[in-house]
Amino acid sequence: MSVPRPADIPRSAGLLDRQSVRNSPSARTSHRQEKDMSSKRLPRALAVTTTLVTMVSAHLLMVPKPAHATFGTADVKPIESNIAAKPWAAATAASSPSSACLAIDGDPTTSWQPDGAGARQWLTVDLGGTYDNLRKVKVLFPDRGVAHRYVVEASTDGRRWRTIADRSHNRALSRGEVHLFTRPATRFVRLAFTGGPGRARAGVSELQVFNYLREDLTLGADLSWMDDVQDQQYWVDPLAEDRGAGPHLLDVAKDRGMQHTRLRIWNEPRSESTGRPTPVPRQGPERSLTSAKWIKQRGMGLGIDFHYADSWADPSKQPKPRAWAELAFTDLSQAVYDFTADYLKRLIRQGTTPEKVAVGNEIINGFMYGSEAAHIGTTNPPYFVDQADIYQSQPGGGLLWKYWRSTDPVERQLYDQSWDRFTTLAAAGIKAVRDASPTSKVEIHVIVDKDKLAKTMEFWHQFLTRVKAKGQNPDVLAISYYPEWHGTPEALDLNLNTMATTHPGYEIDIAETAYPASGGDGSPLPNSPYPRTIQGQADAIRRVFQTANDVVDNRGSGVLVWEPAGYQPMFRAVPGLANTWEPHASINVFNASRAKHILQDTVYTATVVGAAPKLPSSIRMLTTANNKITPVPVRWQPLSPGATDRPGEVTVTGTTGTGPVTAVIDVLPSHGEHDVSTS
Repeated sequence: MSVPRPADIPRSAGLLDRQSVRNSPSARTSHRQEKDMSSKRLPRALAVTTTLVTMVSAHLLMVPKPAHATFGTADVKPIESNIAAKPWAAATAASSPSSACLAIDGDPTTSWQPDGAGARQWLTVDLGGTYDNLRKVKVLFPDRGVAHRYVVEASTDGRRWRTIADRSHNRALSRGEVHLFTRPATRFVRLAFTGGPGRARAGVSELQVFNYLREDLTLGADLSWMDDVQDQQYWVDPLAEDRGAGPHLLDVAKDRGMQHTRLRIWNEPRSESTGRPTPVPRQGPERSLTSAKWIKQRGMGLGIDFHYADSWADPSKQPKPRAWAELAFTDLSQAVYDFTADYLKRLIRQGTTPEKVAVGNEIINGFMYGSEAAHIGTTNPPYFVDQADIYQSQPGGGLLWKYWRSTDPVERQLYDQSWDRFTTLAAAGIKAVRDASPTSKVEIHVIVDKDKLAKTMEFWHQFLTRVKAKGQNPDVLAISYYPEWHGTPEALDLNLNTMATTHPGYEIDIAETAYPASGGDGSPLPNSPYPRTIQGQADAIRRVFQTANDVVDNRGSGVLVWEPAGYQPMFRAVPGLANTWEPHASINVFNASRAKHILQDTVYTATVVGAAPKLPSSIRMLTTANNKITPVPVRWQPLSPGATDRPGEVTVTGTTGTGPVTAVIDVLPSHGEHDVSTS
């Protein structure tokens, strides 16, 4: 993340000089301009059906209470993604393959219609990669009043298939069905028709395959500012007799579902404007050792984010630490190694080994700028420019993107040389992590600016090729995502999957994200559909979780929200209680995004004009903790009078102890023979 965003943090937070300097409107405007310039940065007729259900104990049929929340309201539902509808999914078929895509286009009015009818017709969806937490397949057929007979199968490789639903002897008239299953490492889902009575024919309107949030997707936050606000109290519910978790920020964070905390490390914390050491060296190496202890004491994962700077480092500014500013390049490379290795050894000695270490912060434009800054044209931070004789006296690791596509030999040489210097420094940092803390994963963290994916892909090509040639390799490729600078959620989907498919073998992270719960009269941020409300904040962050979870081959490994107690905060100061903070209801997104139970949430059936439909007294439910599918009772709302008096479609809502269910009833003409059993 870039510079402080102090306008969102109250004075009581005890902020550093760098924050008060940035607190003026003109300074904030300037900062946004810097970001822009530097590419910075989802009737009674039913009585016979429901008599049994009404005998079930009431507690089974209660709709779950909203998760406990303190300030505001937010309805956070478990994440569910139809992977078959993603741009990287594709469909093939036994016949009429050109129309197979209509079965995964999200439009039930279009369908794949094969050349022949009956058996031996099949439709296969390739999800683009394997997924471990697919749990539900929904099938919708184009024809009403037909008993479709088919089998649904899953495969990892498209050659060996396992049946997940067998309807080869189906007699019920049904326009579709929801099938629950558990089959890790599924990439292909196939529906094969096995024939059917009378006028049954093949064809599929929709074949949807749903993915759910994996348990091993790490959700957390960068909470480095806890060093600044050590005297504040945080409680889950400070106004209740039982205040819940607290009083430390980390107590609430862990209780609300955050699993991992990242700490930024400044070499020698200095004022971003003057370059002088800050009175209290917050987020420096010494104080961060204490923060690391707090994190590990609570059993949370620890991430270390080396800025290799004395103040903020991001795409618009990457100043060298003052102590290294005048080092010759070979000495600078050694300093990177020594500082990284020594600090990690200190962490390990105190029992706080980090799970992940970022070598640099948002380094799309390189880091530790030196004399090459004259080519880059950077004007930040002020001390880097004002003291150019010191900070720009020796070469550093800045990238000369201005010469990226140049055909001039001299400019191409400058471009290549900048890449060599940058990756030499980065390789030194990676090697230091490998040597000092071999169990820690190494992350390289950049950005994908709006409509600039090509630049980031050039970065990964150059970076990975060169560091591997130097004997090093990271584990995690990470980006920041803030919609106002980095584009729509759909662009984020594309960016992550392009990275994953172009560079297989690496984990993919969203190292930073955030979204405001207020401001702008509630209007969405640029490039976002979500209002600036507590609900909108939850939805926006949930959408980022979903994107990371949907990366092919389960390669999305984590998402961190950036400084949720300070920037675009998920907390507020409690009115009337001094020095006391509570979370927004949106913070429940960390816990509530994971599905514990998955319902057969849609029931398709049929009846004839004037007859009451036969709705099931129970539906199926999959429990994710043990992968068991069990029946759960359902209570249906009564049909409205005359609902089946004419042909058409009727929907009825049902209630279970886990969530709502919908019945879609096709009302068929009374002439002809219709078997409306519910096999």
